[in-house]
Amino acid sequence: MKKLPILFDINEYLYCKDPESSALGKKIIEQSIIMIDDLGFERFTFKKLGDQIGSNESSIYRYFKSKHTLLLYLINWYWSWKEYQLAFFTTNIKDPKEKLTRSIKLLTQNIEEDQNFSYINEVLLHKIIVAESIKAYLTKDVDSENAKGYFKPYKKVVDQVSDFILQINPNYKYPHMMVSTIIEGAHQQQFFSEHLPALTDVEKGKESIVCFYTNLVFNAIKNEA
Repeated sequence: MKKLPILFDINEYLYCKDPESSALGKKIIEQSIIMIDDLGFERFTFKKLGDQIGSNESSIYRYFKSKHTLLLYLINWYWSWKEYQLAFFTTNIKDPKEKLTRSIKLLTQNIEEDQNFSYINEVLLHKIIVAESIKAYLTKDVDSENAKGYFKPYKKVVDQVSDFILQINPNYKYPHMMVSTIIEGAHQQQFFSEHLPALTDVEKGKESIVCFYTNLVFNAIKNEA
């Protein structure tokens, strides 16, 4: 039996035409990930992307109105993928401590490619999330974009893991703050380990970041009465 593709419900306001609907749209996503990782978001343009994929710049604008909305699309796709993985790795697990442990590992470990999505390199996309995603919401438009649901997948992941924390300690006062700190902090440590190693204690070949945040979270929620 042919395996059906996994499709995520990405906010329709982020695109003019669904890139999942055509070969060109998928090529735009595939090559934009490669190019943003290679060039950085500031140097990446639709003109350069068009030259890379052998298409007019105008054809890319039929899918995305700006590179900012393209970045938001990639971020939405990433967190929808993480939400899918979170459900996969915690479903049918009864012990909330085990669910939280698995969740922390999922959110802080190195990324491997997922063969369910042939046109998306999740390793490179994760690097973009680490290096570039903060540029998507540290903007003057963040409030209006949040009202449109642009950050919903990210918030759903934070909500789910926060619930695991509260299952262990219903009295813990800062579950969302803790989970968002885990995510953003892990991204920062991953960036430091590659570019500014003096600012971190990551050891090559070891799950230093996973261990650090696992210890941090369980110690914090245990000590909070």
